[in-house]
Amino acid sequence: MNSIAEIATVLKNTKSAVIFTHMRPDGDTIGSGMALSRALSFLKVANEVVNEGEIPEKFSFLPAVKEIKRSPSLDAACYITVDCSEEARLGALEGAFRMGARKKTTVNLDHHISNTNYARYNFVRQRASNCENIAELIRALRVPIAGEVADFLMLGMVTDSGGFSHGDVNGDSFRAAALAADGGADVGKIAYETMKRQSKARAGMYAEVISHLRYFLGDALAVAAIPESLLAKYSLGQDASEGIVDFALSIDGVEVSVCLLESKRGQYKASFRSKGRVDVNAVAKSFGGGGHTFASGCMLFGELEEVFEKIRYAVWQNSEL
Repeated sequence: MNSIAEIATVLKNTKSAVIFTHMRPDGDTIGSGMALSRALSFLKVANEVVNEGEIPEKFSFLPAVKEIKRSPSLDAACYITVDCSEEARLGALEGAFRMGARKKTTVNLDHHISNTNYARYNFVRQRASNCENIAELIRALRVPIAGEVADFLMLGMVTDSGGFSHGDVNGDSFRAAALAADGGADVGKIAYETMKRQSKARAGMYAEVISHLRYFLGDALAVAAIPESLLAKYSLGQDASEGIVDFALSIDGVEVSVCLLESKRGQYKASFRSKGRVDVNAVAKSFGGGGHTFASGCMLFGELEEVFEKIRYAVWQNSEL
């Protein structure tokens, strides 16, 4: 792995960059990409942030997210990925990144234990959020953490740490957050817009999902399923599922919570959360996914009852429950 000082030197010496964020973007990839973009602009490095899909509406309270493009328009010297454990996580932009990687400098900035170190330069440090890594990099670039940089860093730190409540939050998390707060980040607004605010339709969908939680392994495993038909009933997009996985983890006795989001018939995006007794990175990895010890994800295939059984068995195999 490269040091943060080495990465900073590479970025200071590049003339232009495209910053790639992962598919189904969350606050951490958006925050990482946009904070780094603003830092590079401060250094007069031409840059743009790209993502394969629509940016969830809940992030629109930060107007700059409208600048994120669907594909690269710069013939940049450097391609950077943020919060992306492997190239496949770029979705439809994987091909563009791989093609560019043949002749461009590539940089991989991430915090997932499952990262494959696929770039020429890699900085991967396990932290509660990748924005903590980006904050360290921005300091090494000697760019002020203030204004939009501070807001975007706080966005990633708040959302990926569950409001600083996850088991991998430590002193470094709060030190990085303090830098952003001192730089003017509006913590209250960011927390409200990303973790609390919801529409009446989303509240109705949430109530239905929670009322049909399934329990396994002596109630130590709780699984929430969100069928496509339920999202259609409330005219909601897939981003409306964010945060549901955290609810069951608050229930006494539950050690692992899973949210299954149906993307099409027989295919589910699975999000895992753990209180610590189960390494859900190992669970997700058994299905070709990965992430962190406390939070991971993967894709699962089959009929719903079959998928329930796959999860139950994988959690049982990777724990002492």
